[in-house]
Amino acid sequence: MPRIAVFIDGSNFFYMQTKDLGQFLDPKKLLEYIAQFGEITDAYYYTGEDDHPEAKQQSYLDALPHMGYSLVTKRIKTIFDPQTGTTKRKANLDIEIVLDMFNTIDNYDMAVLVSGDGDFERALQLLKSRGKLFKVMATDTFAAMEIRRVAGMHYINLSDIADKLKKD
Repeated sequence: MPRIAVFIDGSNFFYMQTKDLGQFLDPKKLLEYIAQFGEITDAYYYTGEDDHPEAKQQSYLDALPHMGYSLVTKRIKTIFDPQTGTTKRKANLDIEIVLDMFNTIDNYDMAVLVSGDGDFERALQLLKSRGKLFKVMATDTFAAMEIRRVAGMHYINLSDIADKLKKD
């Protein structure tokens, strides 16, 4: 039975749910679904955090460790674009995800990445070259072509399993 580490890109996961699936998925049910592939040894959830999060967001973040996730947060920055006059809120955690994938590589046989971000293409190629199994979970709309090419048959479309994972 393979040992599994789960890496969830929280902002990517959030946008898949709100913009693509039209419903929220239960992070605990997601872990239960992933457990069919082996024994989950670690589960990491990466997300940006406001200085003063709304009560609903704080409640969600507080619940994740009780579901089995190690929560990795980074303060959200507000970036002003002088050319357009707009601001953008951002907390990019891609580096943290990749560092954790490789710093814990001896602890798992399979990595499950919940993100469709094309920035993870090289990390997945390197996992494969190190003999690691992996699965990528995303929705087709949010799965970059680079990720789909690397994942191949190891891609799981969240749209196909959303009914099993939806919040009650």
